[in-house]
Parts: sequence; structure tokens; C-alpha cells
Amino acid sequence: MIKINSHNELIEKVKNTDKAYCLLYKKGSELSECAYSSIKEALTDKVNVFTADVSLVRDIHIKYNITTVPTLLTFEKGEYVNLTKGCNNTEFYNTLFEENVFSAKADDESKLQKRVTVYSTPTCTYCNQIKKYFDEKGVKYRDIDVSKDQKAAEQMVKRSGQQGVPQTDINGQIVIGFDRIKINKLLGLE
Repeated sequence: MIKINSHNELIEKVKNTDKAYCLLYKKGSELSECAYSSIKEALTDKVNVFTADVSLVRDIHIKYNITTVPTLLTFEKGEYVNLTKGCNNTEFYNTLFEENVFSAKADDESKLQKRVTVYSTPTCTYCNQIKKYFDEKGVKYRDIDVSKDQKAAEQMVKRSGQQGVPQTDINGQIVIGFDRIKINKLLGLE
């Protein structure tokens, strides 16, 4: 991970790469430290990850309208293409860096489906209802069974402050329970 000091330096570093990432974080913030360590664990020699502490580097987050950290910016061939908010587990970043993250097109070809992760348990009625709802609406999602994945359960609690399930992460926004109105709003569903 390479520390950078300005937006100009970031653009200079990413312009000749096929794919690169920039983690915007705030040193000392629990969520930022979580993202930083998960990304560091997932790193390989083939991945370019730059870092910028927003308390020191103040021009990058403004250029990309980033209002919360941690946020991981993705660049392809020097162009900004996507972002990932919050702290995710090491497996998520492994998948992202290996370019295996699912990215489905919605009916409108210009809109990408948002990244959706459901934290659930097999015996939770609302968990099963939310997954059935996503299936009916054609929403692709990743299901994490927190009764079998202790590390994911701990990260879920760290991110939301809540132990109950279901919890749904929609592009870094956490929805507690099966809040159909909030989920529909975040996913642009009717």
C-alpha cells in the first residue's frame, strides 16, 4: 500500500495502470482501521492500492464527492469507475482484487446494480423473507451466514453496532431488519 499526498499525485500514479485502487480513510477511526487491515491482508503483488488519510490529504474526497470514510475508489486505465464504502472482510477484498465481484446490469443498461450483502442465519424468519424478496425482484446478493462465520459476525456488529439479523449492506449503507421501504429506496425498486 502506497501513501499519497494529493489528488494530482493519485492521478499521476493511476494513469498508466490497468486497474488501481485508492483507500480514503481516517487514521484512528475504527471502521477505517478495519478496512485498512482487511485490504492489507488481501493484497498481492499484482494489486496497486494507494492510501490517503483524509485528515491530511484534503483534495481527493472532494473531487469524487466522498462524504464518509473508509471508501475504496476503483480506477481502470486511469479513469475513476467505482467505489466501495465501509469495512468489508478480507474475502470480499480478495474477490474484488481477483476481479470476481459480481456486477449485474439492471433493466436500464446504464445503471449497475448496487452491491448487496445479506447477513443472516438459517433459522431467522425475516432473513428468509428478505432473501425471497430479493429473488422475486431479481436482486443479486451475497448471503453470509453469521451463525457459521464468527469473523463476519464480529465485523457485522462492528459496522452496525447491532447483533440482530437480517442486516443488509447496500453499497455501504446498512439496513437493520427487513425494512422494505428503505431497501426499495436504496435499490431504486418500486
